[in-house]
Amino acid sequence: MQIGIDSFAAAISDPATGLTLSPVERMHHLLEEIELADRVGLDVFGIGEHHRAEFLDSAPVVILSAAATRTENIRLTSAVTVLSASDPVRVFQEFATLDLISRGRAEIVAGRGSFVESYPIFGLRLEDYDSLFAEKLELLLKIRASTQVQWSGKHRAALTGQAIYPRPLQDPLPIWVGVGGTPESFVRAGMLGLPLMVAIIGGEPRRFRPLIDLYREAGRRAGHSPEQLTVGLHSVGFLAETADEAAEIFFPGYAHTFTEIGKERGWPPATRAQFDALRGPTGALLIGDAETVAKKILYVHEVLGGISRVTFQMGVSTLPHPKMLHAIEILGTQVAPIVRSELGVASVRA
Repeated sequence: MQIGIDSFAAAISDPATGLTLSPVERMHHLLEEIELADRVGLDVFGIGEHHRAEFLDSAPVVILSAAATRTENIRLTSAVTVLSASDPVRVFQEFATLDLISRGRAEIVAGRGSFVESYPIFGLRLEDYDSLFAEKLELLLKIRASTQVQWSGKHRAALTGQAIYPRPLQDPLPIWVGVGGTPESFVRAGMLGLPLMVAIIGGEPRRFRPLIDLYREAGRRAGHSPEQLTVGLHSVGFLAETADEAAEIFFPGYAHTFTEIGKERGWPPATRAQFDALRGPTGALLIGDAETVAKKILYVHEVLGGISRVTFQMGVSTLPHPKMLHAIEILGTQVAPIVRSELGVASVRA
């Protein structure tokens, strides 16, 4: 099982002190986090894509390319690339370039995005939310499959045999589909035979088993092998020496971020009782000490019928940099070895 971290490069005020790191400080802290993740043996580090004031990840490939020059083994991926609002030609070119810089460690997790600010920024209509993604994913896969591309669609100018360069070191360049809870998204990924990255930030992970089964069945019916139909999990998580310490450090920022997002989406304010329930044995949050979190990863692996990757979203709000580094160290040196030992597998780093 691959174990890693996702970051949105949050630049949100510390709810306890009111202090906000400068964008320069936050970005350099993020690169230090990726370097440490590589050193402690984690498999993957992902950077999200947002176009909002509280996140600094509007150009994730730039961040990943900087990280590529400071790391040796860790895989570098998006989390996710908002493909609906992007040009698939540029997406492929950027990640192919990252693949060359990193010597074959780049990946794309393509999704529609859970925020919609990118649509008006790039002159797109929100009512085309799904058709944009379906069409652009089709084109991205055609570019991956062939240097010269013949393609036409509704939302972009046709390609009539033009060659798309550069080509990546990896052939094929890994492309995952990032999904939330829409059944059609699971089916589409299965029919295409693409690996699936499932974002589970609330509730109980076991509730996603029917959707994952739907993905696997769609892939099987389309003729894809079980090895192609791999499932990853993106979850909010954090680690400290004790479960109580992890909760005390993480909750203020978690509550602030999810309460603010909730104002936009009609959610109730985040409460400590809700938070504690979610970090319980069957809840979605991977928060606690190393043994507690490893045990929950193994539980989720079982109830979802086998997963191949787990990534921790630790930075939903600004956390003290030393605390973040310590959490990364625990994840790499304690949690990952426990999980791999229990599953009888070694690290699958490139």
